[in-house]
Amino acid sequence: MYERKTMPNLNCGLDLIGEVLYGKWKMRLLWFINEGFQRPSELQRKIPDASRRVLNVQLKELESHELVGKVIYPVVPPKVEYYLTDFGKSLIPVIGAIGQWGDQHEQRLRTLIEANIQS
Repeated sequence: MYERKTMPNLNCGLDLIGEVLYGKWKMRLLWFINEGFQRPSELQRKIPDASRRVLNVQLKELESHELVGKVIYPVVPPKVEYYLTDFGKSLIPVIGAIGQWGDQHEQRLRTLIEANIQS
């Protein structure tokens, strides 16, 4: 398992939220779980570019930060479902606002990102 070499800087709210949400798929995972996609296979279908291993690691991190919870049903094969905690639900309006900003500036952002990729 990954072991951190340096301690994170936790001096302000931006540092704290960055530490909790750092990860390519974390905001999308929270959003999709909020929309009702709770099984790992459902989340994998919603985020096909992410490997199952990466999604599992990021779900585990979200769980350790108490943003999501997990229910394991005692059946064969094992059934797992994720849900947002009240703490996780409090992030949904923030994620929604970030998504709205991205939608409002979609063309500009797309142009800038594509220009950076080509250079």
